[in-house]
Amino acid sequence: MALNWPGEILAQADFYWDYSLRPRLQGLTDAEFYWEPLPGTWTVRQLPDGRHAPDSAPTEPDPAPVTTIAWRLGHIVVDVLETRINWHFGDRTLSRDTIDWPSGADEARQRLQVAYRTWADHMYELGEEGFATPVGGAEAPQWSEFPMVVLVLHLQREIIHHGAEIALLRDLYRARG
Repeated sequence: MALNWPGEILAQADFYWDYSLRPRLQGLTDAEFYWEPLPGTWTVRQLPDGRHAPDSAPTEPDPAPVTTIAWRLGHIVVDVLETRINWHFGDRTLSRDTIDWPSGADEARQRLQVAYRTWADHMYELGEEGFATPVGGAEAPQWSEFPMVVLVLHLQREIIHHGAEIALLRDLYRARG
C-alpha cells in the first residue's frame, strides 16, 4: 500500500491544531499572555516606533530564559509561520526586525489562526513532489539543500513544543497562589 506521506504529516499537524493547541488558547487573556512567572522572564514589549518585539540577546543565554506566553505564541506566529509564509510563498520582505509581533492575546490568536491555515493550505498544495524539493534560498544556507519535508517536520515540532509550553504556562497561571 502506498502512503500519501504529505497527507499523513499534515493530518498530524491538523489533529494537533484542532484538538490540542487551538482549544488550549480559548479564553486566553492579556493578563495570562503577559504574565511573567519569574524575575527576568523574556516577553514582548512595545518599541519606541510603536511596533512590538520580543526580548532577545545577540547570543542566547545558557540556560535560556523563561519566556511568557506572549513570547512563545509570538514566536510561533512570527518566526515559525508568518515569516516562513512570506519567504516561501510571498515577496520575502518580512523579518524578525521589521514585523510587528502580536500585542495582545486576541490579536495573537487571530494571527495564529490565519497563519496556520495559510501555511497548511500551502503545504497541502505542495504534495509529494513539493515535499521532496530542496528548501532553497528561502531559509538560512544550512537548510537550502534539505527537502521541504525536513523543514515542515521541524516547524511542526516547534509548534507542538511551544504549544505544550503555552499550555503549561496557562496551567501554572491558573494554579498560582
